Amino acid sequence: MTDDVLSIQERLYPDLPCFGCGHANPKGLKLRSYPANGYVTASFTPWPEHDNGLGYLNGGIISTVLDCHSAAAVTYEAEQRGWPALPGAALPYVTAGLDVRYLRPSPLHDPVELRASVTSAAEAEMTAEVELVWDGKIRATATAVWKRWRPR
Repeated sequence: MTDDVLSIQERLYPDLPCFGCGHANPKGLKLRSYPANGYVTASFTPWPEHDNGLGYLNGGIISTVLDCHSAAAVTYEAEQRGWPALPGAALPYVTAGLDVRYLRPSPLHDPVELRASVTSAAEAEMTAEVELVWDGKIRATATAVWKRWRPR
């Protein structure tokens, strides 16, 4: 594979064991996000195990993919601005806050689209807006606040 077909996660943090976006986690979701025209996009197909008990996508899984997709947007933005991870940090930023809003049920058996954009960026903190979309309708949104990871 060349860099232009690798996802942001595979290219920038391939050894991360995160459940949602880490490609080093054999039991994880292995989210793959890609730069698009001014935002970052991904497709996610839920597993049967992600059932909320009512036949829809579980809210915790929704939060996970929104958080992890925002990580791709923030990490990509950091790369573009020349803000790499500091020595001893696996990523340049870590989640400091995630405000999720569930707007409508999300399907359990169909792929959903994720979209994220960084709405404010400073070296100390970034904010991203994220959406989960299916059938042309926004199903969930999140505002993710990310702080610079400064290992102690």
